[in-house]
Formats: sequence, structure tokens, C-alpha cells
Amino acid sequence: MAAIEVVDLSMTYGDLRAVDAVSLEVAEGEFVGILGPNGAGKTTLLEMVEGLREPDSGRATVLGMPVWPRNAGLLPRIGVQLQASAFFERLTAREQLHTFAALYAVPVREADDWLERVGLVEKADTRVEDLSGGQAQRLSIACALVHDPELVFLDEPTAALDPQARRNLWDLLSGLNDSGRTVVLTTHYMDEAEVLCDRVAIMDAGAILRFDTPDALIRGLDAPTRILLADGEVLTTRDPAQEIARLADEHRLDGIRVQTGTLEDVFLDLTGREYRA
Repeated sequence: MAAIEVVDLSMTYGDLRAVDAVSLEVAEGEFVGILGPNGAGKTTLLEMVEGLREPDSGRATVLGMPVWPRNAGLLPRIGVQLQASAFFERLTAREQLHTFAALYAVPVREADDWLERVGLVEKADTRVEDLSGGQAQRLSIACALVHDPELVFLDEPTAALDPQARRNLWDLLSGLNDSGRTVVLTTHYMDEAEVLCDRVAIMDAGAILRFDTPDALIRGLDAPTRILLADGEVLTTRDPAQEIARLADEHRLDGIRVQTGTLEDVFLDLTGREYRA
């Protein structure tokens, strides 16, 4: 059984086709990333799959059950971290997490463990309105995961996090996935998707342009290899082995760097380089 099955899902706002007949399938235990420029339709797609927004057409099935009409039976089995966090006012971080835990009958001790897992023990008694943007983001993720869901949706989970917090969160998400949970996230960080995801869907203008493993997407681009020499010279080649052998013969290997195609190259090739609002 697929963890997520989406068939011809569409959503229109006035003249804007935000999601245009999208179909995809996510296997149980898979880690899938959804990438795209601003306005590509990523968040709208997730909200329909999560059951937060009713589609104009098409269908979505999660954990073997339809998400519409609104399916309360799915709520204890999924975790959702939205792009914009919304907390109860005047509660501390600990109280906020305990409140979410109580909704799912999660013991207080288990909820407190999440404060440590997202690095917020020292901020446990700080009111949510006094948390920094990154701290609020980490609390939002803890609230989404506190009930140990089978399927996790994360909308730009590492936005506003510093590099150390991002890497710590990568370890947390990898651990969740390694334990058999299915994870779906949107992100603007290509390195994040390349490291974490089994497969990546690249969206633009409401449609999925490619959906494959990061390695397959990069290989499909057939980008040349760039060799950066210590003296600043840059060589571009489609036969890096031969070029490196030549440099070895010339005793010029010290300090060289070899750059192959990246997921960012694929992203730009598919979606273009123009600015997006």
C-alpha cells in the first residue's frame, strides 16, 4: 500500500491554476522532497494532501484512506508542520508542547523528551512570543512530531534555522525515516533535498516537471564536470578521468577541486533563472 496516492489533483484561485492535475505516489517509509520556486504550488499541494484544503478536482489517499471529506481518522496518524507557525498565546514552549501532546493523549514525560530532541530545553519556560524565529520553528516541528505519527509533512522545516540547527534537524529527520516513517517536505535548500530525500519532485507553475532520485535527476542533466585548479584556472570537460590523468602527468593535482552537476543545476535547468515573487 502506498503511503500517499495523488491522482489528477487540481486547485484554482480565480485565474491562477495553483495546482494543475498533479499525480504522484509515495511509498511507505519513503523520504520525498518537493522543490520549486516561489508560487510553484508546493504548499497548496501539501495542504490538499494533508486534508487542510479541499481540491477542485482529483483525489488524494493517505495511509489507505481518502482525505476528503475531512477524515478525522487520519489525524492521529499524521504530523503536519505548516510554513507559518501558529501557537497559543502566552504559553511557554513546554506548555505549548504539552497542550499538543494532550490532544493525542501523549504522556508529559514523552512530550518533554521532544524539547531535548529539538534543542529547546533551555527555552522550555520561555513564552512562545519571546522565542527567536529559529526557536519557534524548532518548537513547531516538535509539536508536529510529539504524537509519533506514521507520516510526517514538513513545509520548509529548516527555514530561519542556523547551519548547526539545520544539520541537527537533518539527523532527527533521517532518524525518523530510518525507523520506518514516511516523510514529505518542501524546501528551498538543494543540499538538504540531495542529502535527505530518496526521491525529489520538482514543481513549477502547478505541475510536477520531474520526480526521481537525486542521482537520477543529476545524471539526466548530463552536465559537464568542472575542475578548479589551485592557480584559479577552471577546466570544463565531459571526460574528467582523462583530464585528471593529464593533470597528474603534469604534477598539477595539488589543491584541485572537482565539481560535477548538482541538484541545483537540475532545478535551474527545469525552472529557469528569473526572479520569482
